[in-house]
Amino acid sequence: MSRTFQRHVVNALFGVLDYVAWPIGMVLVAPVMLSHLGAARFGVWALAAAVVNAGSILASGFGDSNIQHVASQRGSENSDLLVRTVRSSMGIHLVLGLAMALLTWMLAPVAAHHVVQALPALAPDCLLSLRIASLIILLRAIETVCISTQRAFERYGPAVFISIAGRLLSLLLAAVLAFLDRSIASILAATLVIIALSLILQMRNLRALLQAPSLLPLWDRDALRALLAFGIFSWLQALASVVIGQADRLVAGVAMGAVAVAAYALCVQIAQPLYGVVSSGLHFLFPHLAARRLTLSRRALRRMVLRALLANLVVVAAGTALLLMFGLRILRTLAGAALAQSAAPVLPIIVWSTALLSLSVTAYYALMAFDRIRIVTFVNLAASAVMLASLVWLIPQYHLFGIAMARFLYAFIALLLYLPLVLFLYPDLTIFKASRGLAPKSGEPSVPSHANVLGVRIEALNMSAA
Repeated sequence: MSRTFQRHVVNALFGVLDYVAWPIGMVLVAPVMLSHLGAARFGVWALAAAVVNAGSILASGFGDSNIQHVASQRGSENSDLLVRTVRSSMGIHLVLGLAMALLTWMLAPVAAHHVVQALPALAPDCLLSLRIASLIILLRAIETVCISTQRAFERYGPAVFISIAGRLLSLLLAAVLAFLDRSIASILAATLVIIALSLILQMRNLRALLQAPSLLPLWDRDALRALLAFGIFSWLQALASVVIGQADRLVAGVAMGAVAVAAYALCVQIAQPLYGVVSSGLHFLFPHLAARRLTLSRRALRRMVLRALLANLVVVAAGTALLLMFGLRILRTLAGAALAQSAAPVLPIIVWSTALLSLSVTAYYALMAFDRIRIVTFVNLAASAVMLASLVWLIPQYHLFGIAMARFLYAFIALLLYLPLVLFLYPDLTIFKASRGLAPKSGEPSVPSHANVLGVRIEALNMSAA
């Protein structure tokens, strides 16, 4: 086994571990907290966790831009340029983190009023918890720069280890404080301290990696312009993921009631780990290709992408087979026979839609690495628009099955990412000429076929997106 392959395996394992650690920890801690806090206080804590999650996604939307640029600059000998890029990314994430923290702080009184309207005694605790959550969002935004930079260097282990240790320790403290003190604000304050300590360790590791005298935010015009050109599209994708991630369940709840949304949400919850494991496991492909896209031949890049696609196919096939065989049994275990019976008809199509979306992961990361972020964003936004529009049309006719079909359409459109990837990796591909034998005769002027014209136009679009 080569050292490069070993590094890929280790990075993939750490990526998967980063994905599964938090939900597994939540599953283990939730019963303890629920029994000691009660349903109302546990709901406040779950709300604060959801606010931190959504706010952190929006505040960290430029992390992929940092990975792409740092990975591309690794091969150069200009270490000063690389440090300026990281410090400029730190400035962007500081601004985004402050903006999201301020927005959360301002909206906290309104949210607290509506959440605990029936229990006014919980209002002060809920308000303070949400405001502490806003500070956590700020720290998470800054932490993104540390983690994304180390991932750009294909060093997943140290960054992921500190992140996982901090999150699991915060969950352990939450369980202990739930037993000792029923205050949600105390639990969130302990989480804030743990994340602050984790951030200090991440910053120390990053400074040693870059050998930089300072990591203070920098407003370098050229670095900011490059980061923003890529990052604005990755941020739009982050925004779309937050909206689309909840839109189907919101529509199901409004249109068909709580039982329907519970059945649908359970099916999604069972199938979602398939995409999560594939996406986190193949994340190393993004910095790996970005670091080599300017130095390797198209043939070498094709070989890397094809190997990743093969791994993608194998994992998706195995995961899909397991879900189809044991999904209904898991449903019965989690929800009981009655709810499982109502969810059973839609589970297969949700599994297949998740499988299709998981197959698009290789194309997604490869196009991001090749600086085709605009194409990725346009396809994702188009898929989101089709999904939202189809919900309106499919729900009245097919009810819960219609929502699952809309999710399937989203995944199918996401697979179209392979078209621009193929055109990038095979720029001389001439489908029509090869199939119809339309090569020009000797002495005859060469007239480009429709396929060639289309390839040239799309390649021009790709170049303009770079």
